[in-house]
Parts: sequence; structure tokens; C-alpha cells
Amino acid sequence: MSDITTVTVLGTGVLGSQIAFQTAFHGFTVTAYDINDDVLAKAKERFAGLAAVYEKEVQEAAGGKAQEALTNLRYSSDLAQAVKDADLVIEAVPENLDLKRELYTKLGELAPAKTIFATNSSTLLPSDLAGYTGRQDKFLALHFANHVWVNNTAEVMGTTKTDPEVYRAVVDFATAIGMVPIEIKKEKAGYVLNSLLVPLLDAAAELLVDGIADPETIDKTWRIGTGAPKGPFEIFDIVGLTTAYNISSVAGPKQQEFAAYLKENYIDKGKLGVATGEGFYRY
Repeated sequence: MSDITTVTVLGTGVLGSQIAFQTAFHGFTVTAYDINDDVLAKAKERFAGLAAVYEKEVQEAAGGKAQEALTNLRYSSDLAQAVKDADLVIEAVPENLDLKRELYTKLGELAPAKTIFATNSSTLLPSDLAGYTGRQDKFLALHFANHVWVNNTAEVMGTTKTDPEVYRAVVDFATAIGMVPIEIKKEKAGYVLNSLLVPLLDAAAELLVDGIADPETIDKTWRIGTGAPKGPFEIFDIVGLTTAYNISSVAGPKQQEFAAYLKENYIDKGKLGVATGEGFYRY
């Protein structure tokens, strides 16, 4: 298996932009792809903001390394152009099964035979998508946590058809970009991190929609009672309320009730969390 040197990240949202910047920060050539040039213009602003954050929070960013990372980034709204030289494509598009399947069908036709595909999906199993890739042996999941420069886990999960050499190459890549690879032995929706986190978020959402307590009270209770730095609604804001809505809207009845609550009170008003300056809290 050849070394991974050229990476394309599909999707420049909150997490996609972090994945792309973290990869560029560690010296890889990265192409950031999104659906049009207007979205990419916003992505460039997001990358500039990440460079500033790294300069403040990442010790290795001293000496201009964060600004140098910006020079390793390329931009494209043409999928064929974006993936034409990629050793690895990391998909970080919205959590919608049909959207992802449609994208992988196109991607399988456009990318070189050498290219490894990795989904950053937080809820879907790789096997939900593998049959649409045209290369099941070169497909697996590579899941990042938000604020990748601090919460630097990279969960690696293949299917029964993933080539073990591909799996090892992605584990080595994760290490090379400063992540801690979490090797998952078999498919599990939610991986390790979200298998632990999602029940907390679901419980908080249920307390809210049932009128038991408001977000501030729920968060305060969790922080004081456990010593955790953030409560569940602060986490929702960081993850992004669009992502929370997409996941909740296809889950159980109580989660769907929360999705409707999010849409009416936040998403329809442009309050999407930290990224827009307001969600459950103002930033």
C-alpha cells in the first residue's frame, strides 16, 4: 500500500473544515471540496479562523506553521477535479443516507483506482454505503471528534470487505496528522465515542421537550454533578444544530419531537450553534 500524501475532504462544514485544516497543518496537500464557490468562499474564512485558533491553542503552531498550513489547501467545486489525484478522500457531507449514497456512486466513477474512500459519518455504518463506492476493499469509516486539535481521536472502522492493508494505511495516516487512532474491531453504529455521547444528548433532549428543565439547568446539573467541562446543550451548539436535527429526524419518536423543536425554535431562525454565533447560547 503506497503512502498517503494527497488528501481530498468532501464538505467544508464545521468538522470537514477542521479535518482539512488539521491534515494541511501536518504537511499534507489537501483539496477542500464543496458544492459551489460561494460555499468555498465561506470555507476560506473558516480556515483563516482555524489558523488563528491554532496559533493560540496549539503549541506546534508557533513560528507561523498555522499560516503555512493555509498554503497546503486547495479549493474546488468540481468533484472530478477535486479527486483526480487523491490518495485518500474523506467524506464529511451532511448525515443523510441518500445524499451520501448518491455522492459515492459519482465518486466511484471519478476517482482513480488507487484512491481510498473514508466516511466521517457519525451514525451510519460503513456497510450502509460500501456497495455504492465501486471499491468496497478500499472503503472504511474514519470518524473525528469536533475540535480535532484538542479532541484528537480518529475512530477507524472497516467492513468485512475492507482490505486490511487499507485499514492499516488509514490508521498510519491518522497518526501522521496528529490524531490518536481508535481501532474498532467490528461495525458498531456510533463507534465508541458516540455510543457513549449520544445517550447523554438524547436524555438531555427528552428532558427539554418534556418540559422537565431548561437547557441552562440541564447543562449546569451535568457540569456540577460530573465535573465535565460542558453540558449537553453546549455540546449540541458545538456539533451544530443542523447535524443534531438531521440525526434526530430519522431516529425514534422522542428524538423526532426534539428535531421538530430544533427546527421551529432554532434552525428556521438561523440559529445553528457556535458556527452562526447563536444556538442554545450566544457566542
